[in-house]
Amino acid sequence: MRTPGITTYGTLLVANRGEIAIRVISAARSLGLRTVAVYSDADRAAPHVRAADEAVRIGPAAAAESYLSIDALLEAAARAGADAIHPGYGFLSERAAFARAVCDAGLVFVGPTAGVMDLMGRKDQARDAAVAAGVPVVPSARISGAGVDAGAIGFPLLVKAAAGGGGKGMRVVRAPEELDTALAAAGREAQSAFGDATLIVERYVEGGRHVEVQVLADQHGHVVHLFERDCSAQRRHQKVIEEAPAPFISEEVRQAITGSAVALAAGVGYQNAGTVEFLVKGSDAFFLEMNTRLQVEHPVTEMVTGIDLVAWQLRIADGQPLAFAQEDIRLRGHAIEARVYAEDAFHGFLPQSGRADLVRWPEHARIDAALESGQVVGTSYDPMLGKVIVHGANREAARRALVAALDDTAILGLTTNTGFLRGLAASPAFRDGHVDTQWLDAHPGAITPHGEVEAGVLAAWALARAAATHSGHPFAAADGWRMAGPAAPIVAQLVVGERSSVYLVHVGGTVECDGRSWTVADLADDRPDAIRVEIDGRAREAVARVEPHRVVVAYLGHAFAFARPDAFGPAAHHEASDGSVLAPMPGSIREVLVAAGEQVSAGQVLGVLEAMKMEMPLRAPVAGTVTLVTAIAGSQVELGATLFVVEAQGEAA
Repeated sequence: MRTPGITTYGTLLVANRGEIAIRVISAARSLGLRTVAVYSDADRAAPHVRAADEAVRIGPAAAAESYLSIDALLEAAARAGADAIHPGYGFLSERAAFARAVCDAGLVFVGPTAGVMDLMGRKDQARDAAVAAGVPVVPSARISGAGVDAGAIGFPLLVKAAAGGGGKGMRVVRAPEELDTALAAAGREAQSAFGDATLIVERYVEGGRHVEVQVLADQHGHVVHLFERDCSAQRRHQKVIEEAPAPFISEEVRQAITGSAVALAAGVGYQNAGTVEFLVKGSDAFFLEMNTRLQVEHPVTEMVTGIDLVAWQLRIADGQPLAFAQEDIRLRGHAIEARVYAEDAFHGFLPQSGRADLVRWPEHARIDAALESGQVVGTSYDPMLGKVIVHGANREAARRALVAALDDTAILGLTTNTGFLRGLAASPAFRDGHVDTQWLDAHPGAITPHGEVEAGVLAAWALARAAATHSGHPFAAADGWRMAGPAAPIVAQLVVGERSSVYLVHVGGTVECDGRSWTVADLADDRPDAIRVEIDGRAREAVARVEPHRVVVAYLGHAFAFARPDAFGPAAHHEASDGSVLAPMPGSIREVLVAAGEQVSAGQVLGVLEAMKMEMPLRAPVAGTVTLVTAIAGSQVELGATLFVVEAQGEAA
């Protein structure tokens, strides 16, 4: 394939942030373009800001005043001398008003025309366009002043917002008596989210697969598809793992949906990259919607076709014709992508924030991410942090590669879903193709963290190693001595939830706990924070951090946090010897139990910090008088913040 450069514009502004901004900047640079990043006050130090040739501030942290402000983005383009804008995905990427404003300002918009975005951005109009193009659609019911006539299609029904997506304004209705309530609730949610309460009512297809077709269309009437992706692994209508090609559809269905996608794109005069989504069940395939932008999961298509979608977006916006025909596009192997989110997947998928103390991405995978060690993740934007993408000769090879890549992913200090992703990818349900669009929601407890027992052994070994390194007396050291008898074991007490376990770590390499024992030996590893040991004859690798109040072990993709009831041993006492009690990790103050002026004893609980779904007592390091209390119940605190100060007895003047 020929790879011509860009001639009609020379400076590209990326109207987005995070990993997609970095991805677009990389593709633009490969074509010789100058790149401009934009950032809010929350993103001054973000990786995408450093990645571009120039970066321009566009406003405060609130998205409405920065990344969603058309005026701010156009002003930034003018200041930086940009003559083209790529919207990425999310934010303004599917806003026809933004595309129109960019073109009205005399700039090139990297995406479809505003008219097509208007047409396909509404599910009701997109459905009509699909029917006109001969694309199969889900049977629907008509909404009128008299209500919904569901007799023709029956129950269950799916009520969804005509003007949006992402699961907002969407309800499943299984019985006639539920319909009115669902319509009212979905309408309110759609009005709030999209400013439009219009709804569509369709037959709800149970147990279907979400399969989408990638299309590319130039400005000269040429349209091709780049085959399909399966995005059925979803929770609450949000994708978790995507793969290409779709592994559990027939060749007849593949031909039907790829042909329908091309017909629809050609029928509406589509230009640039787009995605046509289908619901597939057995031999049936129904049109869902068209995404008029680049998709988060585009890397899996790139890996199986060898075509750089972002580079072709930029070329098509330059007016260049596609350099390949449909018959030139071939599938090569299988690719799978896992989305890494800042969320607690084992407690309701609640979004998380905090400081990523350590980030280690796997070496043998494609990583599209903008998270690095020391970065603070807030709550202002979408919680997606990045993507781990792998390729294999077939699906099983790719699946195993993904499990291995997630095993090697370590993020400490910030709760993420990497352990959940690893568990899902390794599960028989995912392996055997049982995960449809409803599976995760229907089986909320099916995926659990793997390796907690071994993680406890690793944590105890790391704690013993740290004690041997920092202790000043031989009885606490792993190579310590006694006047007679064997060397003293190191006692490591660790707590997870309400369960406390005492580990005995012996000099000879034996770890004992709760009647079990493991033979452990150190293996060489010179990486910081890495722990590589042999447990019962099998090599294990993890990332471990010993902190004054806890030990954190990233193992098999999950970050296990073990509290230390011995928090007032040598290490903790040394750090708190001045009477200050510092926040051992970011979290929220659950309780404050003392006030300034009170007398306290050494070890007395002054307050309780909640972090990583774990309650941690904050104890007085010395006996004396509380002279300062900054902790406030319900407030968020940063790592290292001074929460209490105790003046030791005898120190007062």
